[in-house]
Amino acid sequence: MEESLAGQLYEIIKNEIITCALQPGQQIAQPQLAERYQRGTTPVREALQRLAQEGLVQPIPRFGYIVTPISVSDVTAMYELRSILEAAAARLAALRGPQEQLEHLAELADCRYVFTDRESYSRFLAHNSEFHRSVAVASGNPKLVEFLARLFDEMNRVFHLRPDPTDNSEEMRAEHKALAEALLRRSPDEAERIATEQIARSQQRVLATLISMAGVGTSGLGQMVHLGSSPTNWLWSEKSSDVNRGDD
Repeated sequence: MEESLAGQLYEIIKNEIITCALQPGQQIAQPQLAERYQRGTTPVREALQRLAQEGLVQPIPRFGYIVTPISVSDVTAMYELRSILEAAAARLAALRGPQEQLEHLAELADCRYVFTDRESYSRFLAHNSEFHRSVAVASGNPKLVEFLARLFDEMNRVFHLRPDPTDNSEEMRAEHKALAEALLRRSPDEAERIATEQIARSQQRVLATLISMAGVGTSGLGQMVHLGSSPTNWLWSEKSSDVNRGDD
């Protein structure tokens, strides 16, 4: 029973971290969470230990945990890894993906969100994750699926944290459709190129927005910058000479 409760709490807390209901840098203690979710401290502790193993929370001696902060260098590292993994997944999917799965991808690609509607944007992010996970599934490599699923959990925190300053809905829909069409044509070089270019454009948009939100340039030195109205909404900005400000 306790194991079942711990699993349920793990999923609930993880979702709140990914959607930034529990925000980066926010302090959380087991008694507070037990009261919040009306559960005992044992399943809360087990859920937090599991989330700590995944890097979504960090233990703080004599206090409890904090939700793992997000740094500009973290985001850069995520995109570097994503470019490697998704390019490989796209190539493999084009070479050996089952036709039925590739046709399903074409259907998933046709998705957009309503600009400034946060709920619509959140639904789009879930759909976006499913699209990219499905490309990995079509590659036939279960390890790619596993690693990309975990990576997208981390990236979705970034996507939920930043408000989209411009309407990129149609652009992202077009990128997804272009990739799906390349996969249906069984063109591995084209699929790999489209995936790589799409990720590079996304990286430019996201880093430019985060740096703008933090109010620092590329020489910002290890400072914690307050974002928005909540006292727990923090972005950690680190000095990084290889961060370039892109445009949308």
